[in-house]
Amino acid sequence: MQPLQWERRPDGLRAPALVCAFKGWNDAGDAATTALQFVGTALGATRFATIDPEEFFDFQATRPQVKLVEGLTRKIEWPEVEIYEARVPRAPRDLILLTGSEPSMRWRTFCQLILDLSEALGVQMVVSLGALLADVAHSRPIGISGLSSDPGLVERLQLTPTSYEGPTGIVGVLQAACQSAAIPSASLWASVPHYIASAPNPKAALALVRKLEGLVGVSVDASELESAAGDYERQVNLAVQSDPDVQAFVERLERAADEEGEPLDPTELPSGDRLASDFMRFLKQRGNEGSGGGTR
Repeated sequence: MQPLQWERRPDGLRAPALVCAFKGWNDAGDAATTALQFVGTALGATRFATIDPEEFFDFQATRPQVKLVEGLTRKIEWPEVEIYEARVPRAPRDLILLTGSEPSMRWRTFCQLILDLSEALGVQMVVSLGALLADVAHSRPIGISGLSSDPGLVERLQLTPTSYEGPTGIVGVLQAACQSAAIPSASLWASVPHYIASAPNPKAALALVRKLEGLVGVSVDASELESAAGDYERQVNLAVQSDPDVQAFVERLERAADEEGEPLDPTELPSGDRLASDFMRFLKQRGNEGSGGGTR
């Protein structure tokens, strides 16, 4: 069985850009996959292919799911990587969207499969989306860092260049594979507050959508995501105000961001794990009380 499973072959794509996002290590606060799924829904994207998981996933780490069909029969859903097309008539290009869980193994083979797909569809640019945990305050604008095979793109999009060194995920490996193959590419990363890492972060997803729009020349109606981001920030503000330790921590982050305060000293602050635990407990309590302002 071939890893790339075509359901149909899209024809007549105009200068397409391939946009990728993966669940897991590269996706703090679900921001990257939420951004890609939102763009796909807004543009009416339709699936045309999948990548068979057999060669790329450890099913003990990424387990298949059992689903009931009409309450009678059981169906196994495997962790596929799905590929969609989005036609954008009023934009300079169409989009191909690739999303799924980060593969467990054979990353170089997986990336070569994406490069082969790109060649087959005439892809002009590959864009990967990611999100990372950082010492940033939820009340400040989401920072987007990035890198590109075209340094001019980094300057034009006002991206913060990344100087990160250390372990990487499939997004980093794919970016390197594109550079080796001389395919124009860019990687956009949103900074997510580490003290609310367990909650989906629509504010970070919205920031990725806006940068992606500027990069590929495609615009979407993001009013729904803007509303979700506003609800999210109001809910986080309530959680922060309910705990003096969390509030003090966030105020220190805000001062550091404004370059007016002294650097953070982690030994003087409650642990990030405790802050995250307290925050998530607060959100669950609010949800049980029917507050209607939960994260999305």
